[in-house]
Amino acid sequence: MSAEQGETVRVVGTERRPRRRFGHGAVEPVVLAVLVLALAACAGPSQRGPATVSGGSGGGYKIGKPYQVGGIWYYPAENYSYDETGIASWYGPGFHKERTANGEIFDQNEMSAAHKTLPMPSLVRVTNLDNGRSIVVRVNDRGPFVNGRILDMSRRCAELLGYERVGTAKVRVQILAAESRAIAAAARNKSSTAYAAAGYGGGGASVVTTPIVTTPAPSAAITVETLPPKTTGPVLSGSTVDGRFLPAPEVAQHSVSGARRIYVQAGAFSQYNRASLLRDKVAAIAPAAISETQVGQTKLFRVRLGPIESVSRADEILSQVVGAGTTEARLVVD
Repeated sequence: MSAEQGETVRVVGTERRPRRRFGHGAVEPVVLAVLVLALAACAGPSQRGPATVSGGSGGGYKIGKPYQVGGIWYYPAENYSYDETGIASWYGPGFHKERTANGEIFDQNEMSAAHKTLPMPSLVRVTNLDNGRSIVVRVNDRGPFVNGRILDMSRRCAELLGYERVGTAKVRVQILAAESRAIAAAARNKSSTAYAAAGYGGGGASVVTTPIVTTPAPSAAITVETLPPKTTGPVLSGSTVDGRFLPAPEVAQHSVSGARRIYVQAGAFSQYNRASLLRDKVAAIAPAAISETQVGQTKLFRVRLGPIESVSRADEILSQVVGAGTTEARLVVD
């Protein structure tokens, strides 16, 4: 693997066996049982407050060099403004207790996930756009290396977000900037660091120790969070395991609105004529259109195919677009 000298990315053809991926586009689909008792474990009131994190012996900080898998290049980077939508998958038994890309031990029952480019470790909030369930997870691995997947979550995370049986979910993934910087510093220094010292939103604000009030939701698997008034943000609850800060298996319920439709985004350009050329190129595969969006001070012209009625159909269209040479194409939910 050319990702980085000494780095192992688990895909077909490398020295490690490939993971078992579940859901649409999986390497080895299986029929899964409903784990009602496991879901019930997160029920009940909880307290939140400052936690301690450490690099310890549970892996280190890693970004990695650009790498190629299946003809597609990926460019890992520190991106503390990351906020994207897409399709999440999950992995578990086929990789349980093996090493992750940054040297930690993967546990399918912990709150962790694999991402193609985000720093390891980092913390992200993942929201299921179909049911509004939201959790915080630790990114400590690379993947998923299946076209059209934005995140590969542990089995436990899939249970809590309600998509273990289905295999995939429409999700929004948002990095927690201040919290991610805190655990990154701890991993770099291999020493204990007060997690709460990072403050909130990257601004280093004072630590708020007032606990978040949780009340039982209709489902025993979910708590509904209510923030105290006039705070700058919540302090994550969790624990330090083998020198790693792990978020608690708590689910917040958020309201989600709008039609969560799937698109293949073939590309985004600052010049309309380039977008027009790409649209004409992929229009033979499926209906394609150009839409405008604003990113900071830059206007972008996005080329999208869709909307698409199902994940399986979106996978088919994405595969054709990539096969036509547009290797940066991806699935988005909007």
